[in-house]
Amino acid sequence: MHSGIILGNKILDVVTISWFIAQFYKVISSIIIDKKFNIKRMFETGGMPSSHSSTVSALATAVGITYGVSSVLFAVAAIFAIIVMHDASGIRRAAGKQAGMLNKLSESLNSLFENKFQQENLRELLGHTPIEVLVGAILGIAVALIMRPYLLA
Repeated sequence: MHSGIILGNKILDVVTISWFIAQFYKVISSIIIDKKFNIKRMFETGGMPSSHSSTVSALATAVGITYGVSSVLFAVAAIFAIIVMHDASGIRRAAGKQAGMLNKLSESLNSLFENKFQQENLRELLGHTPIEVLVGAILGIAVALIMRPYLLA
């Protein structure tokens, strides 16, 4: 079995490609939708598709391809993927909504007290909608399946 490019690990190669595609799509979509190039989107969380989901889905699928779906490694990767995707669409999304409410409250208080407070907005784009998580998961699985010959070579 030949070694991979990243740390000699083919699974890391597949996972990195899946992450890159998800994040690069966010850069491209910001060019199309916002009409501006925003390289920061390459490293930010939130948005379509979920790079968290694409990464862990690619990991679980690549492990399943390489070691089999009945292996302990696949079980660990699959449970890890489920937890990460649940967190991305649940807890982190709720935190983003709370950040939005706190930002609005801060703006209101700041205008009420004639801008006497130094206002620092919290990041609101933290989590994902269920559809963003689903699309990310489909992307990760697809990348790993497409790269199956590479994983098994």
